[in-house]
Amino acid sequence: MSENFGSPSPTQPLSIGNVVSAAVRLYRSHLKEYFLLALRAYIWLIIPIYGWAKFYALTALISRLAFGELVNQPESISSGERFVNSRLWQFLVVILLLFLVGMGIGLAALILFVLLGVLSAALVGGIGQQGNPATYLLFGLLAFVVGIAALVAVLWLVTRFYLVDLPLAVEDNVNGASAISRSWDLTQGHVWRILLISFVAFLITVPLQIIVQILTSILQVLFASVLQQESGIFTLVFFLLVLALSFSSGAVIVPFWQTVKAVIYYDLRSRREGLGLKLRDREI
Repeated sequence: MSENFGSPSPTQPLSIGNVVSAAVRLYRSHLKEYFLLALRAYIWLIIPIYGWAKFYALTALISRLAFGELVNQPESISSGERFVNSRLWQFLVVILLLFLVGMGIGLAALILFVLLGVLSAALVGGIGQQGNPATYLLFGLLAFVVGIAALVAVLWLVTRFYLVDLPLAVEDNVNGASAISRSWDLTQGHVWRILLISFVAFLITVPLQIIVQILTSILQVLFASVLQQESGIFTLVFFLLVLALSFSSGAVIVPFWQTVKAVIYYDLRSRREGLGLKLRDREI
């Protein structure tokens, strides 16, 4: 019998604390399976293109398995992997589409700051020829406000694509393009809540990230003298150790993020589609 990770009431939305605590319980109860899946995913990253699609599919598989636990329909890893592998190239399509979206966002931000810089230079050159400090302060504040607004806008856009891999890994009749629109629909009106959940989840992972940084620094100190001698063997050993440490730490952190996404996905579907009520009827 799988543990009930959902909300106490099928119609009651999960609070931020409920989302994080449910994700933590899921993560702890399936740590070994999720860790091994994530480690396999990181190893696939070494192979370009196909390996990237495998990485995305395997990490999405973690969310699919976690979602199955949430809806009281647990699934074997082999069964879930067959499903995500059948959509492998659609995961690659998602990667390419998100890359294009990211390029568009980056280009728009660059154009905005270039225009702001040109405008500032023109106005300061015309108005501030006498070196009026108030003029420089005004444009400094303007640049700060625009920078904050741009950061908020980017975070808002990124959050709208936060759940892209979940519909592709869970739902039927979904492809790469429709998964993006599905994430956009599910996150509508919940961006700031998702950002707050993500911030709390990030704080939970901070200690592990600090430990990884400490271990990396220790390795650098231990290998500093031999690396200065330009020894090819020791350089390779150092690289492999750092790579193994990075992959292992990532394989610990990524499953937690994927379980958080699974709980958010479950919660949003419950809010929008009455998913929890249907599940409670099935359990009865």
